[in-house]
Amino acid sequence: MKTFESKRWLRAPAGGANRHQFIGRHSAVVRMTHWINVFCLSVLLLSGLQILNAHPRLYWGEYGADADQSFIAIESQKGDDGVRGFLRVGALRIETTGVLGASREGDAVTARAFPAWLTIPSYHDLGAGRNWHFLFAWLLVINGLVYLVHGFWRGHIRRDLLPNRDQLKLRHLWQELVDHACLRFAKGREARRYNALQKITYLLVALVLLPLMVLTGMTMSPGLDAAFPFLPDLFGGRPSARTLHFMTASSLVLFVVVHVLMVVLSGFWNNVRSMINGRYVIGRSGDAS
Repeated sequence: MKTFESKRWLRAPAGGANRHQFIGRHSAVVRMTHWINVFCLSVLLLSGLQILNAHPRLYWGEYGADADQSFIAIESQKGDDGVRGFLRVGALRIETTGVLGASREGDAVTARAFPAWLTIPSYHDLGAGRNWHFLFAWLLVINGLVYLVHGFWRGHIRRDLLPNRDQLKLRHLWQELVDHACLRFAKGREARRYNALQKITYLLVALVLLPLMVLTGMTMSPGLDAAFPFLPDLFGGRPSARTLHFMTASSLVLFVVVHVLMVVLSGFWNNVRSMINGRYVIGRSGDAS
């Protein structure tokens, strides 16, 4: 079944035969892998913050466990007025008490890089955090392979995600940026396909960010980089791989925030419905509904 414009889904909803029609927007495999990704990435983020809690500092190169060599750090400091938290990026130091570095637990403020409500498990347990992280990392890898195999085999990636030559023209890309900034979304036939910005972003996530996150994660595992000894050299050492891992995760969080915002602004129920049952409503003479 084609991802977009599948004829078996074309029909007009009751009461709106002259205005709207359903199209098939997402195949069953795309929908299934999408929601598994959402669940896996959520657990990976929260368990990853539990792991980072054990040593909330990032390095570049072969440095590690040396506070003076970290270029990003979440720190705490005890004073007469209690515990205070700070985020340090290079020479810049910003107080983040109550959010980062010093968390409020009940009536007390304790030294903790990330608050309990942001980690799995909520209490300090590096071993449990790693177990959760590794389990869902493997599920993410398997799910990603299913998506890629299906995408290449059924032509989803070539047909729906690869931008054509006209879409890659600077003038076209600039116009799409302006339209997005002004919240002008595609209508009618244009809503049947992803625009160039969507295609480029989804390709970067599926083919660059997620594979990079997996490879840097493998590099941090002594057992795996022993089996694949080229990985530490590929990323300039484990500390650099760790930094890239968390930078990649942060980029994915930013993508999710923007993605969800666009879903809400361009028609929340229509977008969510298409990712649940595959059907998307197109306005024949107006907006997508």
